[in-house]
Amino acid sequence: MKNIVLKYGLISSLCVSIWLLLCIMITSGQMMSWGMLMGFATMFLAFSFIFVGVKQFRDKYNNGSITFGKGFLIGLYITLMASTCYVLVWEIIFNNFLPDFFEKYTEATVEGLKAQGKTVEQINKTVEEMKATGIKYKSNTLYRMGLTYMEILPVGLIFSIIAALVWKKKYKTETLAGI
Repeated sequence: MKNIVLKYGLISSLCVSIWLLLCIMITSGQMMSWGMLMGFATMFLAFSFIFVGVKQFRDKYNNGSITFGKGFLIGLYITLMASTCYVLVWEIIFNNFLPDFFEKYTEATVEGLKAQGKTVEQINKTVEEMKATGIKYKSNTLYRMGLTYMEILPVGLIFSIIAALVWKKKYKTETLAGI
């Protein structure tokens, strides 16, 4: 199991990390409008390797059988590797290249609210809430890391559950016919 997790965890980690780095380099951090869509598409690609890993473990290393629990654990470990790598890469990017990320995010949110026709009061309330969050986001590394984990971890957990359900296969029991 360890080799499967390491192999597919590394591939998933590379997918999400390289995408994050490319987006920042190409867009200089101005990827608010389409960045989320592309980010989730990349997470889907990265976490598709959970399916490959669980199936490969079942077929090649576990005699064609796997329980839901074992399949979920494989997916969970791959998810944790990729999510941790994503968080660490974001920390490097945020601290070294995008310290004004939250201000840009707030501006993009305000533009979106204006486009939706929200009132000035609604926009101002949102801005005040985002300012308070932004202060925590910038000053508290654990808070920021927690929010970053919450971007990616739930997606990986869903993929892990689905992969475990899809590839679950009971152990074959041989019957003694004719005795």
